[in-house]
Amino acid sequence: MTDFIRFFISIYFILFFTVSFLGISIAVAKKIGKNPNVLPKDDSAYALIGWYFKLVLAALFIYTLLLLWFPATIDKAFKITLLETVFIQYAGVILMIFAFIWVVIAQFQMKDSWRIGIDDQVNTKLITTGFFRFSRNPVFLGMSVSLSGFFLAFPTVIAFFFAVIGSVLMQIQIRLEEEHLLKQHGEVYQAYKMKVNRMLRLY
Repeated sequence: MTDFIRFFISIYFILFFTVSFLGISIAVAKKIGKNPNVLPKDDSAYALIGWYFKLVLAALFIYTLLLLWFPATIDKAFKITLLETVFIQYAGVILMIFAFIWVVIAQFQMKDSWRIGIDDQVNTKLITTGFFRFSRNPVFLGMSVSLSGFFLAFPTVIAFFFAVIGSVLMQIQIRLEEEHLLKQHGEVYQAYKMKVNRMLRLY
């Protein structure tokens, strides 16, 4: 593993969390007058999914910091040497950069409708323009691509675990949000579902 890859991954996720979660949350909170993080804190199944999601994000953040502080130890742990080639690693870097830009743009396109979780208290506007013409869930799509790029840039079993578990949790969250949006927007959302794929429309 080159020093560039090590520093890039650590700085990347620091920026990702700072901009895409903290920064966007503060910006939206100022506009709507409430915290956009509306994940429940009760004992429901949905709250459990939210807790798992936050746990995975925290573990990912800690893992990338450990990579920065203890590169020799972390780099050797559960490495998949077959994928550790310059071409694959830098392809992963390119995917991560693309995904970060994609996510931030998609979040801005959501404007006041952006939430972390499902907001049952406010009828948010259904966004169907911008990236939402090609994906019903461009933010989750970008996050999935980011985790896949991370695995390619740093091919370890642990990075693969983050990519798989993160994608599974996002797919569960997506389906919960779809049920909510269908109740909130009815036939308008149903028509949108028929037109645009869940993750990406390639035509």
